[in-house]
Amino acid sequence: MSTTKRVFFPGCSLPSYNPALVEKTLAFLKERLPGTGSILKCCGKPTKALGQMDLFHERYHDVQREIDSLEAEEIIVACQSCYLTMKACSPNQKVTSLWTLMPEIGLPDGMAGIGADSDIVFALHDSCPTRDESDIHDGARWIMRELGYEIEELGHSRGLTRCCGFGGMVLPANPELAREIMERRAQEAKSDYMVTYCAACRMSMAIGGKKALHMLDLVFGGPWTRESTYPDVGANPIHAWGNRYRAKKSIKKVLTTV
Repeated sequence: MSTTKRVFFPGCSLPSYNPALVEKTLAFLKERLPGTGSILKCCGKPTKALGQMDLFHERYHDVQREIDSLEAEEIIVACQSCYLTMKACSPNQKVTSLWTLMPEIGLPDGMAGIGADSDIVFALHDSCPTRDESDIHDGARWIMRELGYEIEELGHSRGLTRCCGFGGMVLPANPELAREIMERRAQEAKSDYMVTYCAACRMSMAIGGKKALHMLDLVFGGPWTRESTYPDVGANPIHAWGNRYRAKKSIKKVLTTV
């Protein structure tokens, strides 16, 4: 009988952006760490950001109930907001960032050095919820080095990184202000190409005018060059929900594969 030792929790933004990356990440984790399952659900952080604490606790209770039903001892998260939320709200599980885990288990086969001959310098944007998590910053840079891509360090990075303009529900509350913040952050980079390990940040940098990728785009694809086709903003809500549905089907496919 198979057991679930840990669960991969991709969050909301990554499935909305690219369900194929969710599928590939889960398959990779399942291969390297047998006993890995997955839960596709919102951690409830948006309700917390809006001050709806009763609704937040209700939603997180549903998440925790599913984790406990699997008897999982560890939660692997790809989203930085999920990481902080789960560290605070799931004390009985070990909460691990995908970006600190990958240096421990390595890159997917054949991906080391894939970007060594790329003609691109990627400006690296650090996600602001994990400003104080230096191990996540280190892990992201380890991944970029192992892939072989050159990075541009922004003036505001790591513990001094700036908000991308998406956090705190700014975008639905004040779209004009959100766009100003997105453009300000994107303009800090000299390079026309940006990479980040947050799907919401990736969208913000694309809105800000950059050719922006999620770090998993590099981990599971490429090599990326100036001639590559880069994803668009992808902010259409109907398309996003469609992607989440496709991510759900992909997760089921991976978990039922022997």
